[in-house]
Amino acid sequence: MLQVEELNQFYGGSHILRGLSFEAQIGQVTCLLGRNGVGKTTLLKCLMGLLPAKTGRIRWQGQLINQRRPHQRVQAGIAYVPQGREIFPRMTVEENILLGLSRFSGARAKHPPAQVYELFPVLEQMKNRRGGDLSGGQQQQLAIARALACQPQLLILDEPTEGIQPSVIKEIGVVIKTLAARGDMAILLVEQFYDFAAALADSYLVMSRGQIVQRGLGADMETDGVRGLVTI
Repeated sequence: MLQVEELNQFYGGSHILRGLSFEAQIGQVTCLLGRNGVGKTTLLKCLMGLLPAKTGRIRWQGQLINQRRPHQRVQAGIAYVPQGREIFPRMTVEENILLGLSRFSGARAKHPPAQVYELFPVLEQMKNRRGGDLSGGQQQQLAIARALACQPQLLILDEPTEGIQPSVIKEIGVVIKTLAARGDMAILLVEQFYDFAAALADSYLVMSRGQIVQRGLGADMETDGVRGLVTI
């Protein structure tokens, strides 16, 4: 389980994250929604150690991880798919995926897990192509596959539907449902696309101005009026 307690972050004199507290449970999809500029990506960077939290506590599987570096958080079983994908365009699809195996050593680090290609068969067909030659949707699938290669217990996704064609959005949704149903992974999904989030969420959080202003069960999102809180 991921536990965040009273997390605060500042940029200069601006208070970006304001006392955030929430949990993400194994076997569930926790959706974090909010309009642009409310602090969602800043929060994720704090969770991964890319930005230090000014105050507050981040616990993963009962251990305080505030002082751990990003690679140590990956080694602990946390994987992050950043906004914008950030694949390596000149490397092949398979080489990109193999980078996700950096937490392992020996023979285990030389071959992508079979489940990666099972979840994204198009990537197996294109494994020798350069990442930069893929479509935007295929690159998003590659970014998720690279994260899954490290066999995480927590998968963090930052707006995976951004700029993606509807058919691939549907495929990514099926993958997220499949991963959650396995019951061995917590998924924290940051999303602006309300319908995508509502179809996947076991629980939801709504951010505004650096604070969580509403939370509840995914099944209650429509009756709770979440659409109106996040629609631009």
